[in-house]
Amino acid sequence: MRILVTGANGQLGRSIRDAAAGSPNEYIFTDVDDIDITDPEAVSLAVSVNSFDAIVNCAAYTDVERAESQPEIARLINATAVGYLAQAAAKAGIPLIHVSTDYVFGGNLNNTPCSEDQTPNPTGVYGVTKLQGEQAIIESGCRYLIFRTAWLYSEYGKNFVKTMFDLTSSKPRLNVVFDQCGTPTYAADLARAIVSVIDGGLIDGNEGIYNYSDEGVCSWYDFTKAIARMAGNDSCDIQPCHSDEFPSKVVRPAYSVLDKTKFKDTFHLPVPYWSDSLLTCIINLKSNEA
Repeated sequence: MRILVTGANGQLGRSIRDAAAGSPNEYIFTDVDDIDITDPEAVSLAVSVNSFDAIVNCAAYTDVERAESQPEIARLINATAVGYLAQAAAKAGIPLIHVSTDYVFGGNLNNTPCSEDQTPNPTGVYGVTKLQGEQAIIESGCRYLIFRTAWLYSEYGKNFVKTMFDLTSSKPRLNVVFDQCGTPTYAADLARAIVSVIDGGLIDGNEGIYNYSDEGVCSWYDFTKAIARMAGNDSCDIQPCHSDEFPSKVVRPAYSVLDKTKFKDTFHLPVPYWSDSLLTCIINLKSNEA
């Protein structure tokens, strides 16, 4: 099989590079310099002439705050371009694997994990445009797997773990919100899940929307405490605070925990516990510093 991976220079794309290193299939990694997914003709041509067997879309506009002032760009990348990929996949008769977000449930005021069949209620441009991307895929008629994930981090790019890894080593004190809860998800875990589904021939007959995050629940405060402890940055005084102490243009999900029952029952793949995977990432970050 030949699999096209778009957005391959982002943290998930780079993690899929690692996960697919020993795959018997051929993964072709591309980014905007190779295929501009916002150009429908470029997408159609690339898919039609290269005999791909599947597409994995890792490209996304993920700056939640900036999206509020750049809604057109966010919509172009998160929705319109996704529609182009879906239409090309439908025309070629191949499946599209797409990554979405817990932010499609951002406006839900609940304290139970969100399931795939729960009615979306996004807040902010980011959540709205990611839901529009999902809808564009469904409307295209292509075969698809949509994986909704949350709190993604890795050794690559800019993310919460890398930021707090640095701040807890350089700041004497940090205030971190404790009233927003979710599940940190190591991009390497999601990448391995995606590659396992593809390489295991598990797409056909299992098309649909799935939740995928690591196991467990914590607040951003708990997450930061774990990062500091694992990194050995014990001198930083980390204190809990309320979300309203950090004014934001976006109403962020207060409880964005995803129910993964459907994923586990369908694919029978292991889902790591969040702090176990965090330790792996921290060890790698410390090794890179050496």
